[in-house]
Amino acid sequence: MFSILLVLLIIVAVFMTGLILLQKSEGSGMSGSAAASMFGGALTGAAAGNFLTKLTSWLAVLFFVLCAALALVSSKTANNVGPSELHQELVQTDAAQPATPESTPIPAGTPTPTPVDTVKK
Repeated sequence: MFSILLVLLIIVAVFMTGLILLQKSEGSGMSGSAAASMFGGALTGAAAGNFLTKLTSWLAVLFFVLCAALALVSSKTANNVGPSELHQELVQTDAAQPATPESTPIPAGTPTPTPVDTVKK
């Protein structure tokens, strides 16, 4: 399921990028010549801009829905997976080398602890 959603997300992202590049900008982008030749002149001027804008907004909505679905699917599958190899290695390393008070460095200027006398009753 995750891989299907991921492939769909990549396809939508590529199409959305192409549509954004086709739209007419202030500098008269690629839509002036490309839309007329690609759609046989049927989508020229305002009709091309309106169609491309609506299609881009639908693809953007689909993109965000796919992102949310991917996040949901990955969170559910991540809960079923055990600890990572790095975590297991760190646990094994900590178990093999227990920290001892003698090996812990004491900062300079710190008074050394003295044993506490037991109180006799």
